[in-house]
Amino acid sequence: MAKIADPKLAAQGRLKIEWAESRMPVLMELKKRYETSKPLAGLTIAGCLHVTKETAVLIRALKAAGANPVWSGCNPLSTQDDVAAALAEEGIDVYAWRGISKEDYYWCIEQCIKASPHITIDDGADLVFVAHQKYPEVLKGIIGGCEETTTGINRIRAMAAAGQLKYPIMAVSDAETKWDFDNVYGTGESTLDGIKRATNVMLAGKTLVVAGYGHCGKGVAMRAKGMGCDIIVTEIDSINALRARMEGFKVMPMSEAAKLGDIFVTTTGCNNIITEKHFELMKNGAILANSGHFNLEIDAAALEKIAKSKKEIRDNNVEYILPNGNKIYLLAEGRLVNLAAAEGHPSEVMDMSFANQFMAVLHLAKNKGQIKPDVHNLPKAQDQEIASIKLATMGITIDSLTDEQKKYLAGFEEGT
Repeated sequence: MAKIADPKLAAQGRLKIEWAESRMPVLMELKKRYETSKPLAGLTIAGCLHVTKETAVLIRALKAAGANPVWSGCNPLSTQDDVAAALAEEGIDVYAWRGISKEDYYWCIEQCIKASPHITIDDGADLVFVAHQKYPEVLKGIIGGCEETTTGINRIRAMAAAGQLKYPIMAVSDAETKWDFDNVYGTGESTLDGIKRATNVMLAGKTLVVAGYGHCGKGVAMRAKGMGCDIIVTEIDSINALRARMEGFKVMPMSEAAKLGDIFVTTTGCNNIITEKHFELMKNGAILANSGHFNLEIDAAALEKIAKSKKEIRDNNVEYILPNGNKIYLLAEGRLVNLAAAEGHPSEVMDMSFANQFMAVLHLAKNKGQIKPDVHNLPKAQDQEIASIKLATMGITIDSLTDEQKKYLAGFEEGT
């Protein structure tokens, strides 16, 4: 069974999925490689990921490899209703629709858990937490899980440190072919895409403040600089702050940046990054967007409380008028702007991220009962394989070491 917004959107959703498949050659190669042997036969896989066209390609690949996928969304505003309809038409039990309430959001996750999954795939760890907190009887049948995000892995590591994690989790977010591409290039391009769709403002000449200079923040800063923005970075980590400065960006506390920014993007994964004290310092017309994880980075509740009035200017763009008369524009309710106001990361970069998810699922299935409950990195060889396939699909070849070079690098006897 499934619960979606509108089954009539299926035809449109199928076209989107077909387009994504044409842009995701690595995952399509893996699908082709395993659709005959079906190594996932008999396994139910519960996913809590953004229901997008790229996710649909992953779901199709898992199904082709023999799995029974059941799916829920991981963000109230990220589900593409036409894609959900297409998946439901294909017989996938999908529970997701755009604009879902908090109560229904968790109801959808619970439907996936009630399917008694053998493997979980998460984005933010909500499925993992709900399963542990409310369905301990289901945990006994779970081989392992995969986590897509840094935020989710941080939460699961805390869970493991407290001795509460009951099954192994593969840290897909830590794979190089995920975090060094998806997080940087995917977040950079899709965040600016979301801001442009919600505002249609010119970026050239604007001062853009990036909160957090991890991989996501670095990607946003890099792409915004390319669009002609003057970049300010705020940070709590001295090394990240130093990196940002060495890249030529200004670095300062948010209390100072708040006075200067035209556009603000949070990418930290933490709460209360932009709060009431910052709103009061901002220019008239400041635009606020979040590209971190949950809708906690921008204190929207405080903005609601202090505003004299508000109105929706255009889709995913609400104008708040402050007591001092200044206007502030909050995009996508402070949720992920790249998914709520746009379509998420481009298919080409999600190709590698979801190839990692697929391979991690295969790894868990192959090593059932042999991996202890903890957070585990993906095999390095898997990263290299995915990168090699990606290069091949791009028509790129690279050099390889000669036997003499291998001997030199492995030895210690030769001097200069």
